[in-house]
Amino acid sequence: MAKPNKKGPTKTVDIKCAKCRTLLFKYRKGGKGALVKCFIERITTDYTTTPCTCPNCLSVFARETLIRGVPAFKIMGGKVNF
Repeated sequence: MAKPNKKGPTKTVDIKCAKCRTLLFKYRKGGKGALVKCFIERITTDYTTTPCTCPNCLSVFARETLIRGVPAFKIMGGKVNF
């Protein structure tokens, strides 16, 4: 399978915790669909202290995985908003 485009889209979105509305990171998202995965190389600003965990309420919102051979966060449904 093809790897995702490294440069990626120019549009950035703020990704927030659905539980406490804390800003988790700024991400260069492509398309208009739901947020299912976040490629780590597309994250512009990371506000989390430990990966995949909200710094305020300590809820786990994703898990680390490899998608098409590239490190990414697989988002759990309903845990984040953008």
